[in-house]
Amino acid sequence: MIYTYTFAHKNIAVDSLYPEVHKYCAAYRTDKEPDFTVSITQSDIDYERTKSGSEGYSDSWLEISAVHRKIAERMPFFSTILIHGSALSVDGEAYMFTAPSGTGKSTHAGLWRELLGGRVVMVNDDKPLIHIDDEAVVFGTPFCGKERLGTNIAVPLKAICILGRSEENHIAVITAREAYAEIFRQTYRPGDRAAFTRTLELIDRLGQIVKFYRLGCNMNLEAAELAYTAMKETA
Repeated sequence: MIYTYTFAHKNIAVDSLYPEVHKYCAAYRTDKEPDFTVSITQSDIDYERTKSGSEGYSDSWLEISAVHRKIAERMPFFSTILIHGSALSVDGEAYMFTAPSGTGKSTHAGLWRELLGGRVVMVNDDKPLIHIDDEAVVFGTPFCGKERLGTNIAVPLKAICILGRSEENHIAVITAREAYAEIFRQTYRPGDRAAFTRTLELIDRLGQIVKFYRLGCNMNLEAAELAYTAMKETA
């Protein structure tokens, strides 16, 4: 079955084996002509099972991951990359937190929602797409984590913050060079050589147009207040 969806201003037809992926992506469906098509085979699903390291997932659930991976493989050719992180919008400007899994990105984003209330809109709590040209724009997608915290919106990206745990809260502006290694680790890296090369170019470009921070934080509300105040004023 084939339906078309709009992700980061690109219309992508998804040719699936199971219907679940189309229910998962329903909020992004479009009738426009596709820019490209991703087609899923059983070998794609088997690959996702190997990557997950678990036999506990159904083929239909793993197909969602397969679709997501194939889209991420193609998007660098459209000046768009996927960075593992939690992206939120405050008053129409996006802030993104990235770090290894389990560090507390989603928890920290939750503190921003507690601090700022309805001013915060979650763009994507796990795998946002970022289009990079004269500016960086972060996009919601349905692939937004276990809690499905995300919105079908596009927001200019003001800053990226590399998050780490600390008993004392502290934040500092860092250079793109200082941020590069962690941004590279958290960016989806395509297997295709040309797409991988384009990804590296886009990371370099991102470093020229977005402010970077390093935040050491506990999981108290004061951490969100410090981060928001510093990033809003200096970004």
